[in-house]
Amino acid sequence: MDTLSNALPAAANGTDVTGSYLDFGGLGKLKGQARTDAKAATRETAQQFEAMFLQMMMKSMRDASPKSDLVESAGKDTFEAMFDKEVSVSMAKRNTLGLADLLVKHMPDTSAPPVSTAALLEARSSKGMSLLAPPAQALPLHAPQPALAPLPRTGGPMALTQSVVPLQSSPSENQGNKP
Repeated sequence: MDTLSNALPAAANGTDVTGSYLDFGGLGKLKGQARTDAKAATRETAQQFEAMFLQMMMKSMRDASPKSDLVESAGKDTFEAMFDKEVSVSMAKRNTLGLADLLVKHMPDTSAPPVSTAALLEARSSKGMSLLAPPAQALPLHAPQPALAPLPRTGGPMALTQSVVPLQSSPSENQGNKP
């Protein structure tokens, strides 16, 4: 075995449910595991999501690199896609990005008993939060104008020694204006 596969940690419960997020048989096992051990199934699902994200990221990086017609082939593309998939699964199991941890941390607790809609509505009404919109209020036709604040002055007053020079028109404009 190569060193990459030897260094991979075991799954959360000691058995690897799925090797890839594209393995339909493994996904069926994962669904069955979710009924018995929801926490481990959530972790495995988050790892598979991280693997899919990593594979899409690697594919985008490969697509962005320059291509050469001398070495391009359909076989090479297939091999690179399979290689990227396996590397992304291995990286996700090593918790390279930490995306799976973040997803598991922010997932709702599925072990809590579900709350009925009637109980939610009752709790909402007891806190004074109504589902109905507040009654409409008529707006005046002529709203009062807000008071304008004076503009701030920057600099200071203009010196009286400066003279204002009137704008002079160019000679070509003067020739065109003569009758």
